Amino acid sequence: MTISTKARYGLRMMVVLAEHYGKGPVLLKDIAKSQSLSEKYLSRIVIDLKSAGLVDSFRGAHGGYALTRRPEEITVRQVVWVLEDPAPVECVRNAGVCDRVSSCPTHEVWHILDQAIYATLEKITLDDVLAISRHRSEQTMYYL
Repeated sequence: MTISTKARYGLRMMVVLAEHYGKGPVLLKDIAKSQSLSEKYLSRIVIDLKSAGLVDSFRGAHGGYALTRRPEEITVRQVVWVLEDPAPVECVRNAGVCDRVSSCPTHEVWHILDQAIYATLEKITLDDVLAISRHRSEQTMYYL
């Protein structure tokens, strides 16, 4: 199972916005530069995040993007689900795509996996991702 670049880059963007929470909006070009991502690609991703109510845009000299809620109130699941459907197989979310769902010997396996993914991503907030990132940075040792 692979998470798309759209979800991965979108989450990275959201983490940058979480880092700047309460300090004002961040320009898309600054996010793109800090994360070595395409500004054009981020501009498409931010549309979905804005439509979902996770980010807001601001115009003018001090414009850019900002989170609509505190980083501890936004889960990784919310971000990923906006940008892609990480269901392991299509029939987990849409039983109508397969006429064997009720008799399929593996359907329940995919349902259990889907629930585990959901529960795991729902437990992790943007604030948690920031804390993990900070901890990793502090643990980095430099040898000369």
